[in-house]
Formats: sequence, C-alpha cells, structure tokens
Amino acid sequence: MVSRMFRLVTEVDKERRNLLRTRLRETNTAASSVLRSLRGTPHEREFPLHVWVLDDTGALAGGLVGHTWATWLHVTYLWVDGRHRGAGLGSALLAEAERTARDERDCAASRVETWDFQAPDFYTGRGYDVVCVIPDYPPGITEYTLVKRLG
Repeated sequence: MVSRMFRLVTEVDKERRNLLRTRLRETNTAASSVLRSLRGTPHEREFPLHVWVLDDTGALAGGLVGHTWATWLHVTYLWVDGRHRGAGLGSALLAEAERTARDERDCAASRVETWDFQAPDFYTGRGYDVVCVIPDYPPGITEYTLVKRLG
C-alpha cells in the first residue's frame, strides 16, 4: 500500500527514466561481480550492428538490425523483401552479423526473439536453440526466444 507521503504518477518522463536507468545500473553493478567486471571494457556498452542487402538498383532488399553487449549479439530485426526470399539473403545477413559479432567484437553467443508465424524454424535451422516459449504474447501468438553459441 502506498502511504500519503508518496504520489504515484503515470506519465512519460525522459529525465526520470534516465535517472531510473542510471540508478538501476548502479544497483545491479554493485550486486553482480559479472556486471562489475564489464565496467571499463568494450562489452560494457551496447554497440549497434546493422547489416544491409541492396539490390542492383540500390533499393533495400533486406537487413538485420541488432546490437552487441556483454559478449552477446542481440538480433532485433531481420527482414528480407518478399521478392528476394528463398535466395539465401536472410542466412547471409545472419551469418555476417554473427561473424562480425564473433570476430570483431569478441561475442560468444547470439539471441533473438521471434513469433510463431515469423521465423523460429529459420533460426533453429541455423543452429539456434529455443530457450523460452511465451504463449499468447500477444494474444493468439507465441513468442520464442532462441540462442546460439558463436564458436
């Protein structure tokens, strides 16, 4: 129960969000030797990793947007235009992101979330293992989290 000395506020407040993020990071770093060991290393911060495929006219045929952090690649988006599907572009995008993460950023693993109608079979076919299944997220759809060791 919230006492009268507190006020609950529901609003978007970037300054408070940043303060909260900073304080949570400080608390987590104090509580975790693993997070403390990341301090001052290249793995302490998120770094964007984008891979693009352009067609012969320079138009976007596909792309992968993600980031690396703490020796992990996180694939946020992977998309290939319908006209170019089946040509191996998705595999090439993923392989290039994994190679860059492994060879240039010392990442040891990769993770991705996908829905049941999107690409869980695509990822398992490329060595990813399902580690989490969330039914009805959103309602009527199942979300999968998959991971892969980049050895």
